[in-house]
Amino acid sequence: MSTEVKVPVLGESITEATLGQWLKKPGEPVAVDEPIASLETDKVAVEVPSPVAGIMGAYAVEEGATVNVGAVIGSIDAGTGAAAAPVAASAVAPAVTSTAAPAPAAASENSDLPLSPAVRRLVLELGIDPSKIKGTGKDGRLTKEDVVAAAKGAPAPAAASASTATPAASAPTGARQEERVKMTRLRQTIAKRLKSAQDTAALLTTFNDVDMSAVIEARATYKDLFEKKHGVRLGFMGFFTKAVALAARDVPAVNAQIDGDEIVYHNYLDVSVAVSAPNGLVVPVVRNADAMSFAQIEKAIGDFGAKAKAGALTMEDMSGGTFTISNGGVFGSLMSTPIINPPQSAVLGLHRIEDRAVVRDGQVVVRPMMYLALSYDHRLIDGREAVTFLKIVKEAIEDPTRLLIDL
Repeated sequence: MSTEVKVPVLGESITEATLGQWLKKPGEPVAVDEPIASLETDKVAVEVPSPVAGIMGAYAVEEGATVNVGAVIGSIDAGTGAAAAPVAASAVAPAVTSTAAPAPAAASENSDLPLSPAVRRLVLELGIDPSKIKGTGKDGRLTKEDVVAAAKGAPAPAAASASTATPAASAPTGARQEERVKMTRLRQTIAKRLKSAQDTAALLTTFNDVDMSAVIEARATYKDLFEKKHGVRLGFMGFFTKAVALAARDVPAVNAQIDGDEIVYHNYLDVSVAVSAPNGLVVPVVRNADAMSFAQIEKAIGDFGAKAKAGALTMEDMSGGTFTISNGGVFGSLMSTPIINPPQSAVLGLHRIEDRAVVRDGQVVVRPMMYLALSYDHRLIDGREAVTFLKIVKEAIEDPTRLLIDL
């Protein structure tokens, strides 16, 4: 007796997803509610739990296929043994359309580690044995970063055997090569949204720079005590989030959005914080950030970063947001013009801190400086408002006391 495994409801207005990875092999025992597959939606990866306990049965679809909500993707057989069930290629539902070529056979076929198509491809390219790598992803799964790190610390791989060599391996030395890889659903959505922002909004960016001396001094003075009391490190994002909340009170248009022929003003600040995930940049939302303490902000951002790395962000984590803070400085960016995250009207870009010569009281001195960039929708936000907002943020960072006395 078998129980069908169907694509669960994925959220409002989401009708389909891509089957990104099978987490259980046919024949393996499965517990009730244990994740057996990972689906990629337009925003996040969603795990499919087993409806019953039993044995993983045949796959009905392959990794990379597009599946609709309610579609059958596999089955769970009754029993507790480990007899392997065949993968029924012919069982693929006619209504399901594959959007990616089947993943190549991996060099990890003798390993029980579940590998995503991207990780499997990277393992082949680098000649790394995945069974010898400790995964840092959810449930110990391997990420691309794990494989790259292992490759850096491993000796040069021996020439691949004829049975595992890729077509590129046999190409003549110096030959020009190309590789076509299907865009993930998340990357496709990011591309559409960013292009939509350019096509719809009247984008403009204003810049300023900020002396980080006061914040760096405050962190150096209180970081150990702060971490001991709150169990989280005191970072820069808490200061900037607080500064944004302060500035948004004086310039509410920056925290507003256009809806048809109306402007929607928010009396709360839900900050979308751009964090890096294996499949691209994602923006989980710190809700009611204006009412949170430094420790609450830092903890929320840290938790989102860990969930993004593990591919565990939920639809609820990603929905909403009234303003975005993007920190390209962690990757070494000196200056950029960030793109707004629709339907939001503004995004604050942070950049790397570097010592620069500046004039203070008629003297040339060296200070740790950071460029700030505010990109905004000029349809809603005037230049004066944008400059004023950024100036308030600058002043609050250079004199954090303003954050305490609401100046």
